[in-house]
Amino acid sequence: MPITLTTLQSRKQNGEKIAMLTCYDATFAAAANAAGVDILLIGDSLGMVLQGHDSTLPVTVADMAYHTACVKRGNSETMILADLPFMANASLEQTLLNSAELMRAGAHMIKVEGAGWLAESIRHLADRGIPVCAHLGLTPQAVNVFGGYKVQGRSEAQARQLRADAIALEQAGAAMLLLECVPSALAAEVTQAVSIPVIGIGAGPGTDGQVLVMHDMLGLSLTGRTPKFVKNFMEGQPSIQAALSAYVQAVKAVTFPAPEHEFSA
Repeated sequence: MPITLTTLQSRKQNGEKIAMLTCYDATFAAAANAAGVDILLIGDSLGMVLQGHDSTLPVTVADMAYHTACVKRGNSETMILADLPFMANASLEQTLLNSAELMRAGAHMIKVEGAGWLAESIRHLADRGIPVCAHLGLTPQAVNVFGGYKVQGRSEAQARQLRADAIALEQAGAAMLLLECVPSALAAEVTQAVSIPVIGIGAGPGTDGQVLVMHDMLGLSLTGRTPKFVKNFMEGQPSIQAALSAYVQAVKAVTFPAPEHEFSA
């Protein structure tokens, strides 16, 4: 059966972990479906892993729509989540128009990066039938503000603000949250504080699910640097298909992430 918001909400309530993975084309979409991935994220990470940029900032809405349509063609049951790229939600009008374009391309949900200021946009999208995943913590589109790819929420003030933002965005109508590079204890607190599913990347095992960039979990890197929160699931596996299945099984069994993949306050 197709994965829907109702499916994800039920999994949170039942304590069943959710496996999300980035995807950018039809072939890998079909492979991820066969492996049991719950959510395919067409991430603006494509700017780095596919286009070779040093950040996600050059990615356009047209790029995202193209790859969303590619994933749609290879998908059968998995939920499709698409990123709004850098400055695509700079105004309310832009947010609505660009989200509609990605939904027409095949997305079932839109992901937006930011903080509490996203509430108005999320409310307008939800009111118009567009489910939203709010991305909090380390938001790569704001890398120049953060001064690099740094763990967020380590200070008490940052942690307090992140918790408040998560609750405010749920109240505004967010259907899901994604927490990136935050201390495990804080991520677990946020997960318990909201009633919507929370997906983590570099946020420890206490979230409702996990996401990785597909190229990272297959051991592929342009730079040769592997983030702390990444595990190479190709190691010891006979095929890419087996690695995808191993990732899903590890998320469901809560053997990934392990302590060595976590951040502390």
